Amino acid sequence: MGAEALYASGYKPSFSGHETFPPRYGWLRKGYDAVDEALTSRDAKAVFTSETSIARFGVGKNMVASIRHWCELAGVIEACDNGEGLRRTSFGTAIFGQRGADPYLEEDDTIWLLHWRIAANARATAWFWLFNHFTQSSFARAELIDELQRLGVAQNWQRLSETTIRRDIDCLVRTYAGGRGGSWGEESADSPLAELGLIRPMGSRDRFQIVRGPKPTLSSGVFLCALTRFFEQRDAATASLESLGYESRSPGRLFVLDEDDLTRRLSELEATSEGAFAWSEAAGLKQVVRIKPFSSKQALKLALRDMGARRKKKDAA
Repeated sequence: MGAEALYASGYKPSFSGHETFPPRYGWLRKGYDAVDEALTSRDAKAVFTSETSIARFGVGKNMVASIRHWCELAGVIEACDNGEGLRRTSFGTAIFGQRGADPYLEEDDTIWLLHWRIAANARATAWFWLFNHFTQSSFARAELIDELQRLGVAQNWQRLSETTIRRDIDCLVRTYAGGRGGSWGEESADSPLAELGLIRPMGSRDRFQIVRGPKPTLSSGVFLCALTRFFEQRDAATASLESLGYESRSPGRLFVLDEDDLTRRLSELEATSEGAFAWSEAAGLKQVVRIKPFSSKQALKLALRDMGARRKKKDAA
């Protein structure tokens, strides 16, 4: 689905699936392992619905459903083409497989990758809308609920429930505004996405700031993944600074970067992309130019390679 996803004819909004639980440390690994160890794709699907699922995952029935939701949303597992089973993905294997890059989510890169994949996924309506279309620097939960309801009415979304949207927004805020040991309690303290500091309370539980600015923990490799995918979706050879900063699914929007940090990263692209992209300011037009074919799979390989090199250097220190 294109960048205009929420405004496309036939788009079906989703404000559920997580059962009100933010993703927790360990959940994605558990979900991946369950699917990976299943004998067939149908067995993999049954892992999340069988009578033994509660014992297997060590959580309640609703949390089991939430684990599957987050694994699918982040692209760790996916439905089979015939819709009758589940299977692991190449991304899931790259992170959580036997030789996975970061199965315990110890690296900032992995958490940024997960955020990028979730926030760019139009199946999570509130997440996608907040990080791709919302233009304010702060919000109260009630404001997000009202705006999503207005959007739903304008787009003629069916079965739009204020209660469902409210639960979805509450889950979104707990996912990002907590941090380990934060004031939101156990749920937010266990959410890896809270470590990114993208949303923070503004002195009360009812108003929050979207933290735009430099992201020191965001690596050039993960940034390259988002930029490459942005080019793939546009199917274009160039992209302006403005589009890379403000369009839906752009790296500037998804990572909440300010223009200075975005421009710095773009100016370093030729080196970080191994010559696949270059920054240009010819004739006063600031833009990125794609020099040669380069896929998001190639970008992910570079990101994982760099992450592995940093881990080895850290372990050797």
